[in-house]
Amino acid sequence: MVTRKPPLYLVDASIYIFRHYFTLPQRWYSGEGYPTQAVYGYLGFLLGMLEQVQPQFMAVAFDESLGQCFRNTIYPDYKANRELPDDALAFQLRACAEVTAILGILTLASDSHEADDIIGTLAERGRDDGHPIAVISGDKDLAQLLLDDDALLWDFDRTPARDRFAIKRELGVWPEQLADYLALVGDRVDNIPGLPGVGAKTAIELLAHCASLDGLLAAGSEIANLPVRGAKQLPEKIAAHRQQLLMAQSLTRIALDAPVGEPALQRAPIALDKLDDFCQRMGLGTTLKNRAVKLAHARGQTQRIVKEASHTR
Repeated sequence: MVTRKPPLYLVDASIYIFRHYFTLPQRWYSGEGYPTQAVYGYLGFLLGMLEQVQPQFMAVAFDESLGQCFRNTIYPDYKANRELPDDALAFQLRACAEVTAILGILTLASDSHEADDIIGTLAERGRDDGHPIAVISGDKDLAQLLLDDDALLWDFDRTPARDRFAIKRELGVWPEQLADYLALVGDRVDNIPGLPGVGAKTAIELLAHCASLDGLLAAGSEIANLPVRGAKQLPEKIAAHRQQLLMAQSLTRIALDAPVGEPALQRAPIALDKLDDFCQRMGLGTTLKNRAVKLAHARGQTQRIVKEASHTR
């Protein structure tokens, strides 16, 4: 039997960086003259998580593979609708990765795999190692990782944490069906084509009957007898788009083999001297640094108490 361990928190950095990049005013500037509002907001988000959750095991995944990840070799137009970051945004993205490491949190990125794949790979390993998984993101695509009843998808400070049953109620499909659902309906955000004429309701009904895209493709002419709108035309339509559907499935499915090595997932101490220098370079003032100091002192005191208690046993 696998012993249950503390939760493993896996953070999708991009959503919290971009959220603050577009919503906060340009009130903070680095020594180089770049605005740093995304850095300020992102650091505040991370400190809020550490304060509220006090995670022991945590990792943050960043995206560095836009235009060059393995999905682009499958479908060159994958995310072709996305623009590469300009110099100002790229500066803030690098700064956010830097401060994540300063806070003692594992920081990962890949030029061949996306942040979702990094999170999926770590979630698979953490699950096998006995950690309940908490994915911190507002991206519903990551719900496909909620394979256990205690796994959670949580858009921190925005919405309550959702488990696999909440996802089923919200989206109409189980997490393990989500990649197939997206292959059927398409994903405009990622520029992935869907099956023409098939919308969300039809896709949900098809997966309720066939369980998976593989099951749907194997059903053949039997699909015409399903109690689904336009069922009689579906066998021909699915047969005509079979390769496109399989291609889309390979794009929407989160990879579980991202090249992450064998990283340590346990949080390290906050490097307060480096954080002080970072906040000065980024023009962030002292408010966030002072919060980090309180966190570091509180965590050090807790660790000392635990250590002393262990010696008295």
